[in-house]
Amino acid sequence: MSLQERDEKVIWHPYTQMKNALPNIPIVSGKGVYLYDESGKKYIDAVSSWWVNIHGHSHPHIAARVSAQLLTLEHVIFAGFTHEPAVLLAERLLPLIPGKQEKVFYSDNGSTAVEVALKMCLQYWVNTNTLPRTKILAFKDAYHGDTFGAMSVSGRSIFTKPFNSLLFDVEFIDLPNEHNIDQLRSRIDYLSNEVACFIFEPMVLGAGGMLMYQAKHLDQLIAACNKHGILTIADEVMTGFGRTGTYFSCEALESHPDIFCLSKGLTGGTMPLGVTTCNAKIYEAFFSDDKLKTLYHGHSFTANPISIAASLASLDILLEPQTLQNIQRICKRHTAFANQISGNDKLKDVRQTGTILVMEWNTGLDTSYLSEFRNKLYLYFLERGIILRPLGNIIYILPPYVITDEDLDYIYQTILQALNDL
Repeated sequence: MSLQERDEKVIWHPYTQMKNALPNIPIVSGKGVYLYDESGKKYIDAVSSWWVNIHGHSHPHIAARVSAQLLTLEHVIFAGFTHEPAVLLAERLLPLIPGKQEKVFYSDNGSTAVEVALKMCLQYWVNTNTLPRTKILAFKDAYHGDTFGAMSVSGRSIFTKPFNSLLFDVEFIDLPNEHNIDQLRSRIDYLSNEVACFIFEPMVLGAGGMLMYQAKHLDQLIAACNKHGILTIADEVMTGFGRTGTYFSCEALESHPDIFCLSKGLTGGTMPLGVTTCNAKIYEAFFSDDKLKTLYHGHSFTANPISIAASLASLDILLEPQTLQNIQRICKRHTAFANQISGNDKLKDVRQTGTILVMEWNTGLDTSYLSEFRNKLYLYFLERGIILRPLGNIIYILPPYVITDEDLDYIYQTILQALNDL
């Protein structure tokens, strides 16, 4: 029995209607930007395995650090205990994050990093004995994860529909632009006594369709929140660690968020880890003789030393001059190709931020996640050895930073061919 057949007997895959799903491809190894299936076919991982892999698969430096940590300390309860990897990662990470972030709270993925941030903000208003604020501000097309808090602050969609009646109160606003920014600021003024926090994906909304907006408009929204004491959460789970051309997207802002959520590229895509950082203002609201002001949140694998060893190794690589050069190289190549295909009548829009290049197909048909055209796009590139996972009628390139110019050229040329064939 093949691995694919064995999988069908026992596995339930994510975001998949199993009854009519395409056969899952058995991957047996990975190296650099390539994944290899059991028949030996090679695929370019052009979406970084759901945006997590920033340095390429099976990176020897990360593997060595993880292996060494396994022989030293695999895990210890993080309530009442600590360890060197956890302290060292916090010491190295905090100075890189824009603004004055003071503390690191560890969890195990992007959704839980968001849950921690939301609980920090909601409890902040309880702890400071202020009039309770329970409403949260978020963007209409946002995606922040699949746990209940993260779903609540995500845009309503097919992903949340079965649970909509159970999700808590959120004020959704449009992405800001030069035409609506004054209206959005007025909305914040109007709701100021009710809103506990504003959560946002800075400059790029990932699963919502890789929608992009300008930093200057986000700055104005944050400034409006600051005026009323509304706390701000930057969800950099996808955009962090170089994706938008700098280490963090919020480097483009003048106003700094109170809280950051990080995951995905945090470990170089090696294993799960989530981080929620906060400034002194947030932390001091919990620092008290009153035990009821404690943040009662944790995970069995909080600050797992193995995951943190991978993060420390990934950070080593990220901070190498060559990595930043690769990020800048990909940005320039994407810009050139975007200029080349802009205006193609098959494309409704072409947009780019940093290493993220997005092409929205002008199908005139259903553009949702359930569209048949999505499967055509997916299979077209898969047959040609490229993994691109379309968001409905939208394809995007978000590669590991080690991708070569030759592989980028092959992806670009295949896209040009698809524009003729589909």
